[in-house]
Amino acid sequence: MINNTGKTWLWLVIIAVTILGVGAFMAINSSKGDLLIDDFEGEISAKTVDYGTGAGAIISDVSAAKDIKYHGEQSLKFVYEEVPDGYMWLARGYNLDVKGAAVWLVDPKNINWKRYYAFSFYLYGTNSGASIALDLIDSGFEYQRTMIKDDFIGWKQIVCPLDKFMPRGDWQPEKADANGKIDFPINAFQFEPRSVGKGTLHIDYVQLLEKK
Repeated sequence: MINNTGKTWLWLVIIAVTILGVGAFMAINSSKGDLLIDDFEGEISAKTVDYGTGAGAIISDVSAAKDIKYHGEQSLKFVYEEVPDGYMWLARGYNLDVKGAAVWLVDPKNINWKRYYAFSFYLYGTNSGASIALDLIDSGFEYQRTMIKDDFIGWKQIVCPLDKFMPRGDWQPEKADANGKIDFPINAFQFEPRSVGKGTLHIDYVQLLEKK
């Protein structure tokens, strides 16, 4: 049994939590500028990153790199070997098989997506010439893709305009709505090296870039 005093405190707690939630939502949608959604701080492991391989491809390491980083204490390190006809993925976000990968700094539902024109991240280039696919997984579970080339040395901001993404033609999950356009909110991002050979990726500081 909860007495009247207990009920009063319970309602006060509920009201306070509600006010804080509304305040956070309003702050996210009223603040101006680019929006940081993932900085890869904290634990980086199979508990917080959704990754896997098939058809002979290998991912030998997914971890936090403290020696090569763009911002903060660490970046995400991804060591792989791609083979002919192989495939792999590394994803962070929501509605993935690894529930612990839902660690964006902002919940996708609380983002005013109309304010942003591009998805960006920092990649540590090694001038390997490797092609890397970036997929955005939208609210209809359709995978939208753009391609990146490792043709530089050191950290570089990779800017990917949202209107340049195209639906993946090689594969879509059965539950995808397959309507050929991005349905917001975007719930996850995913990287997939496409060039045959061994490589190491360092990725950091994932943002949405605001329209000017």
